[in-house]
Amino acid sequence: MYVAGDKAIRVFGSTGNSERMIELSGEPRCLMVVENGNIYVGLADHVEVLNAEGKSIASWDSLGDEAVLTSIARHEDSVFVADAGHRVVLHYDTAGTLVGHVGEKDPDRDIPGLVIPSPHFDVAVSRDGLLRVANPGRNRIETYTLDGNLEFWWGQRSVKIEGFCGCCNPVNFAILPDGAFVTSEKGLVRVKIYNSDGGFVGVVAGPAQLTDGSLMKICETPEECQGPAFDVVAGADGRIYVLDTTENIVRVFARKK
Repeated sequence: MYVAGDKAIRVFGSTGNSERMIELSGEPRCLMVVENGNIYVGLADHVEVLNAEGKSIASWDSLGDEAVLTSIARHEDSVFVADAGHRVVLHYDTAGTLVGHVGEKDPDRDIPGLVIPSPHFDVAVSRDGLLRVANPGRNRIETYTLDGNLEFWWGQRSVKIEGFCGCCNPVNFAILPDGAFVTSEKGLVRVKIYNSDGGFVGVVAGPAQLTDGSLMKICETPEECQGPAFDVVAGADGRIYVLDTTENIVRVFARKK
């Protein structure tokens, strides 16, 4: 397990033991590890590529002072980088050449655009080869082809457990081995599961399990919703890993038998 923060990446074993630390030149905002062990790291304004030993082997072009890189995903020879500052997903090849943009407002293609009120903006590629992109300001997860066509979306703003409440949720999501989604919300902190079509399945954990109970506010504006946002990762064994950014720990959840 790789965890980014404090100008470093920490690597943990399956039992939670710390194995090593990779020091970085800046504060990492997101990362992705690929099959050969290379690590793609989103720093303040650009992507850095490290080899399995943690040595820098490539530094991609800067995206400017407005960039806020929040998520990285890869599919075959394509790398997708979510930039909350510019409100777009950037499509690169594996050498760092910019190929295109995903999610930009385009009425001719029936793409309404991404609404990113805060620096929480996630992207993943599902097993069907389609790109899943969080659109937190619209309270939904959108599906795009790799060349940027909007196919469909699911999710709705609602205070009910099935929906996403507040101004800007989900803040993070992950895809389970069976294609289901794990979502994380801030304000009213909770982690939930939806099936591959976006149908609500159940709750993994709520404020009582994730906090001391204080993070239970439904915030309607970005200014109200400045609290912590937890990240989520789906393990190959179906376990769900929640990065608790208040206690600086990783919580592990397994399905009840």
